[in-house]
Amino acid sequence: MTQETVLLPDALALRARNAGLLSDAAIRQILEAAMRREAGRELMRLADDIREARIAPISDEENVAEVKAHRAERRACQS
Repeated sequence: MTQETVLLPDALALRARNAGLLSDAAIRQILEAAMRREAGRELMRLADDIREARIAPISDEENVAEVKAHRAERRACQS
């Protein structure tokens, strides 16, 4: 486990503590939710980039083949 120190304004720290948001579990949940939101935003940015580049969509079969090829390549590199 990693331990971090976070500096907060006194008023915010008091409100967060009173709301039960400064426990390890609460902070973990807050950070995980924020990271999921950021991953979603990044995915949407990538989708916008693909649309702007006018890259044609691939079929489900092509997608499965690409995933299988990538996994095989990764296994070969790990060997």
